[in-house]
Amino acid sequence: MGLVGSETVQSDSGGAASIDTRRACATMLLASVAALALGVGTASAQEAADPAAAQESANTLLPAEAATLLDKITVVSRTDESAIDSMASVSHIGEEQLERRMATTPQDVLFGVPGVALQSDANRTASSVNIRGLQDFGRVAVIVDGARQNFQRSGHGTQSMFWLDPELIKQVDVVRGPVANTYGSGAIGGVVFYETKDAEDFLREGETWAASATGRYDTNGKGWTTSATGAYRFNDAVDVLGNLVWRDFGDYKDGGGEEVPGSGFDVLSGLLKATIRPTELSELKLGWVGADDSWTEGLDAYDMDVKQNTFTGRYHVTDEDESWLDLHVNMAVNRAGLDQTYLRDVRQFDSETGGPIIVPAGSQTTYDLDTYGIDIWNTSRFETGALSHELTYGGDWVSDDVVTANAGGGMDVYTPSGKRRVSGAYIQEKFTYDWLEVIGALRYDSYQLDSDVGEIEGDRISPRITVGVSPFEQIGLAGLQIYGTYAEGYRSPSLSETLISGLHPNGVAFPFLPNSDLRPETAKTWEFGVNYSVDGVIQGDDSLRLKAAYFNNDVDDYIGGATLSAFDPTADCPFVPGAIPICFQYQNFANAKIAGFELESVYEAGWGFAGLSVSIVDGHTISYDGEREDLLTIPSSQVTGQLGFRFLEDKLTVGGEVQYNGKPEGNPIADKYTLVNAFASYQATEDFRLDFRADNIFDVKYTNPLNASATDIVYEPGVTLKLGATMRFGG
Repeated sequence: MGLVGSETVQSDSGGAASIDTRRACATMLLASVAALALGVGTASAQEAADPAAAQESANTLLPAEAATLLDKITVVSRTDESAIDSMASVSHIGEEQLERRMATTPQDVLFGVPGVALQSDANRTASSVNIRGLQDFGRVAVIVDGARQNFQRSGHGTQSMFWLDPELIKQVDVVRGPVANTYGSGAIGGVVFYETKDAEDFLREGETWAASATGRYDTNGKGWTTSATGAYRFNDAVDVLGNLVWRDFGDYKDGGGEEVPGSGFDVLSGLLKATIRPTELSELKLGWVGADDSWTEGLDAYDMDVKQNTFTGRYHVTDEDESWLDLHVNMAVNRAGLDQTYLRDVRQFDSETGGPIIVPAGSQTTYDLDTYGIDIWNTSRFETGALSHELTYGGDWVSDDVVTANAGGGMDVYTPSGKRRVSGAYIQEKFTYDWLEVIGALRYDSYQLDSDVGEIEGDRISPRITVGVSPFEQIGLAGLQIYGTYAEGYRSPSLSETLISGLHPNGVAFPFLPNSDLRPETAKTWEFGVNYSVDGVIQGDDSLRLKAAYFNNDVDDYIGGATLSAFDPTADCPFVPGAIPICFQYQNFANAKIAGFELESVYEAGWGFAGLSVSIVDGHTISYDGEREDLLTIPSSQVTGQLGFRFLEDKLTVGGEVQYNGKPEGNPIADKYTLVNAFASYQATEDFRLDFRADNIFDVKYTNPLNASATDIVYEPGVTLKLGATMRFGG
């Protein structure tokens, strides 16, 4: 199923670009799209490189055929598996689901996906992904078109952040647990892989060009969204797609009718992707994704502006039979910069002396991260007697260069400057014998942290073994598979966890202590799961797909924050004049224990669809002296149900969602709550569609339990109505 906009924002050249200018840019693009549609004649028809994919795409505005989404090939799969065929906890969110959700933020995109939650505080454009109670500092790998999203700014609340407008997304794949370690170092929680739109999915068969324009209004926050997409096919070997999105939202109101300060935002996002096919067996994708977001924080004390540019190149080549050669080479550069501008004079403490200072209005704290990545792998397929083999082997390297500057001088207290390198290599063998499948894998990881303090490094080998059986051949049970997995993952300490130092600047002063002795985290997970796939359940054209799993994850040497007493002679916490007698330091705990159950099911038929997902998770840390403490990163346990009906020859779809959220044990701010949503879409013509959605219909006042680490309780949006329209042109 799976920020108040600032009056001005800084352009790349340092000048001021007004909101009116940015709105004008979006409007001009829409006008250009309309002019193209009206003024360009129909070019000679050329066949699409992948007509089936083009016809399937929801962006073509044709009624979607009934299809079970768990059957879709996942982008994140290294061996071209669908979610239902994966002996792992894998979810797929396709275009039909994305359109149904009318997502405003990344949180909306992953609604109802078991085991997945997002933290965003009041800033709705930036999010930290939580999988099975693990988040921040790279525990969850967030990847956009092959590029790691590693931006991090420490403080109260959300640590890791990524920016991606939902309008740019084609599909999302989620892999839960350390079985995801073939997709990159450190992903002990899992991987979320976002694939952006392609021209081959947007263009219909025989079209040379196409364009679409979408407009939408959200009642809560009085938010306007404008999106324009254009694609052109030069020939069978080359096509290109561009997408521009403008959003302008005010502060939303929570379920109690109170306006939430700092929840408004304005965003200008863009996408450009070209696909080149040098031969019938090879493909090169070149892409750019950009974002320019603005919002306010600290009760209008700070103006926040982020600019992010992601550049990717992905090459894929196979032999004719996809046997020995199925090679992928991904390269990516991700550059993100966040400027925090003081809107008024702010009283703080000097990070070194602890004395009171005033940071004048107009001062800036800046956070800049450049991430470079390379990911290479190949799959060889062959047979030896009755055994079928899939041998996958590869390696990856990621470099983070962090530069921060504090408005009061020096680098930022919470987010120190430095360089981090992580790399790895792996080999994975999957063999199949009739009803038996076995996967064995080894991954080698190494890391290195460089800063003015010194150099820290380490390495480790992590294994994985999965055994699956399909023991039944009877009708109704032939699609049942049972599997068990043991997998390990390895996460190196981050720069902030290792190097954070200085005095707490606001409220009260106390020291942050660096810890160069931090040990990497090692996750050891047992998972037992069931995959079930059957067609013709009740009638000939229906289908049922179900995945369920129980997991138990022990994270040895889990890294978390610890408060030390200056009165404890063993704590190495110094007395600082004028500061309170405590210190904060990231330390290793003996382990974190997290266990839970997940279920995801989809029933599809000609009349409509139904789905049910369940996510139950609980976890705590245990210190070396045996003290137990609840994890504040444990999300709500959830049960999500959805039901939809299709009418008028599939032109009209209506339905609803109900989600129950439980209270995580030991969480000081959360409570249980239930959300009810409704949706509808009408395909008026082949080229015109209307969409409607109502979120939180009963105006429930609730808060995200992951915000327990924030200074203030932030309540989520109350009732929100969304109305959108999309017009498409092509020829």
